[in-house]
Amino acid sequence: MSDETHVPPEDLVAKTGIFAGMNALMAIASMVMIIGFVLFTIIDVEYSASVFAIGKNFIINTLDWFYVLVVTLALFFVFWLLVSRFGDVKLGKDDDEPDFSTFSWICMLFSAGLGSGLIYWGVAEPMYHIQDNPFLTREGIEPGGVEAAAVAIRITNFHWGLHGWALYVLVGLSLAYFSYRKGLPLSLRAAMYPILKERIYGPWGHLVDLVGVFGTIFGLATSLGLGVGPIAAGLEKLGWLSNTTVNQMILIGIITAMGTASAASGVGKGVRILSECNVWASVVLLALFLVLGPTAFILGMVISGAGEYLWNVIPMGFWIDGEPERQWQSWWTIFYWGWWIAWCPFVGLFIARVSKGRTIRQFCFCVLLVPTSVVVLWMGVFGGAAVGVDLFNNAGVVDAVNADYATGVFQTITGFGYSWLVYPITVLTTVLLISWFVTSSDSGTLVMCTMLSMGDEHPPIKFRVFWGVTSGVVAGVLLLAGGLGALQTASIVAGLPIAVMLLLMGYGMFKTLHEDFPAPDVEDKMALRYLNR
Repeated sequence: MSDETHVPPEDLVAKTGIFAGMNALMAIASMVMIIGFVLFTIIDVEYSASVFAIGKNFIINTLDWFYVLVVTLALFFVFWLLVSRFGDVKLGKDDDEPDFSTFSWICMLFSAGLGSGLIYWGVAEPMYHIQDNPFLTREGIEPGGVEAAAVAIRITNFHWGLHGWALYVLVGLSLAYFSYRKGLPLSLRAAMYPILKERIYGPWGHLVDLVGVFGTIFGLATSLGLGVGPIAAGLEKLGWLSNTTVNQMILIGIITAMGTASAASGVGKGVRILSECNVWASVVLLALFLVLGPTAFILGMVISGAGEYLWNVIPMGFWIDGEPERQWQSWWTIFYWGWWIAWCPFVGLFIARVSKGRTIRQFCFCVLLVPTSVVVLWMGVFGGAAVGVDLFNNAGVVDAVNADYATGVFQTITGFGYSWLVYPITVLTTVLLISWFVTSSDSGTLVMCTMLSMGDEHPPIKFRVFWGVTSGVVAGVLLLAGGLGALQTASIVAGLPIAVMLLLMGYGMFKTLHEDFPAPDVEDKMALRYLNR
């Protein structure tokens, strides 16, 4: 076993001046990059959208096989780690203990990796797929019925389940191992050490981290900009606020302020407490959907959706649509894989940040299987409730989703038929949408500051405030300029270099584990066998 520990150069982080506690070169470069990108996007929205669309079309039409390959390889690699002899290796020194309880740890995993998207896509995506998807045609199933609903929930589970979380496991595990066990900075460059060696402290390492900052800041901005729609829709339904651009800007400001305050308080306080509250409130909302909806039908959808997913997850992972005229896979699966990949630096680093002292087996099990199990339950309940009220109560959920995906969950609540409960459940749903966005905002802010401070787990508060506010300003400016569609496309394109890094991370992790923990040779095995007699 190798006990090699690396000591980063002391001059990487400024000791005095305005950038004290940060890597000055990285901080300046990231600011210039973000300002330049925003200006390019908003000065001529149509032109920038066309440029980004060219990149996106190239990826989804030419490199779809590459995205499918990367995501599938990541899943197989993580399953291998889960059952391998390396499972008992700690992400840290052998005597390190976890910083957080298992419950708090899992709550924070959800705060970074899932969040509010579960609430509105849990209804919207199944209701899109129940109308049309390639698997209905291939399996001879009529759209709109119960069988089609099971297929729709299967597809939704596929897009939110094992494959996506395997990417987070790969990045988070690599960062935690090289940081806590090898003494490298808790930054994206650390995972590249087996490839770059000491060059991670030079231009190549800076480039790797800048890609991570880019994905994080624009991922957060896009999430805020696109996610404010469901929040505004909920507030409008409550009669509290009309759904206008000005009010959406106000909402972004409020969410940004809350997220920045939480990030300033640190992981052990604001992020942890908010994450735990969100999980408990989400459990209540899930129970309400299950009890108030057609319960027997919903439970059937949970079971059939889970069974369909488990039976088809491997072949679906390798499936590439052979019909060039049909763009369903590009619109959905490839888009999702690009989006998961683009978020890997953000979520992976945050998960690594809160996972010190865990073993590789614990990490793989909890980060891969626990969230996926919750996803399968959640999508079955929310998708089953939406399908049920549409089929049995003529609730018009499909029409609502087709008009505006953000309104589907609120239309489902109305469709339950309990008018006296519509208001309080809508309040709970809207508050949850806001609070999940706040936890995504604060964890993303901490990740950016951690990378720019070369792995400092407690970066200066002034920079947490600065980057928290910056993510909100970027979201607001782009929303005002109408550039969110272009930005969303650019985030998917940004996933391409990260996808290449994922392959290198997997190779580096495999190589390093075998170097640090070589298998006993034949003579050692025979001696052990003799001693155990």
